[in-house]
Amino acid sequence: MRAILGSYDSELTPAEYSPQLTRRMREAEDMVQKVHAHSSEMEAQLSQALEELGGQKQRADMLEVEVKMLQCQTSASEQGFPVSREEVSSLRLKIEELEGERSRLEEEKKTLEAQLERLTLQGGYDQSKTKVLHMSMNPASAAKQRLREDQARLQEECERLRELVRALERGGPVPADLEAAAGLPSSKEVAELKKQVESAELRNQRLKEVFHTKIQEFRKVCYTLTGYQIDVTTESQYRLTSMYAEHKADCLIFKATGPSGAKMQLLETAFSRTVPELIELHLLRQDSIPAFLSALTLDLFSRQTVA
Repeated sequence: MRAILGSYDSELTPAEYSPQLTRRMREAEDMVQKVHAHSSEMEAQLSQALEELGGQKQRADMLEVEVKMLQCQTSASEQGFPVSREEVSSLRLKIEELEGERSRLEEEKKTLEAQLERLTLQGGYDQSKTKVLHMSMNPASAAKQRLREDQARLQEECERLRELVRALERGGPVPADLEAAAGLPSSKEVAELKKQVESAELRNQRLKEVFHTKIQEFRKVCYTLTGYQIDVTTESQYRLTSMYAEHKADCLIFKATGPSGAKMQLLETAFSRTVPELIELHLLRQDSIPAFLSALTLDLFSRQTVA
């Protein structure tokens, strides 16, 4: 430190000497104090380590003395009670078996305690220590009784249904008791119902025939009065064929665009393209389908008359 201070003294000028020297001296003093503190701390740790070493040495001496005493006792016991190695091994195995048995018993004890606790929570009890009183009107007993009665009733009903199924499979008459139990109609009632069904089917067939005849009659009347045969092609589409048509394929197709056929629309066909003047006059200008059909009928009739 003095050499360092001397070097600073030689380097510094008199103007710079005082403040620089003071600062360096303070830094040197702080460093010296830190070194003294570190040295004190190291001395304290060294003394503590020496004390611990002395204690460990004393403990080692004591353990060595105890080992010598135990060796003396062992030699004395071996002289008084000579034991072979086989007997020692056998005793060790016995000790291990006893330890394993003790562990198993402890596990069983814990398992039984857990089961006992669970049974206690579920309502179990020790009959030798606990007395349980049952109410004469016990809801649980009543519920069990109702359950037994329902089971018996259902079993009886199932048996009756099995007998009924077997009787029906045989094709013979069903016993009266099974009919009453199953709620089935009697044989007379079944025969009467069959007659009613046959009569209703016959009446329905006759109505269909009459309806078909009336439809054909109505179509013929419409064809005779209007000169057009009307056929239903698809849903909401109708084909009109005039009795004065020059070819069988000459037809008009109308499509119902309003509710219940209140408004009709003419669809384009090969025949409709041959009468554009009538369509322009009666459908587009006058907006009258009957006038268009009447004019078309007169036109077709005039063609056949001229021919």
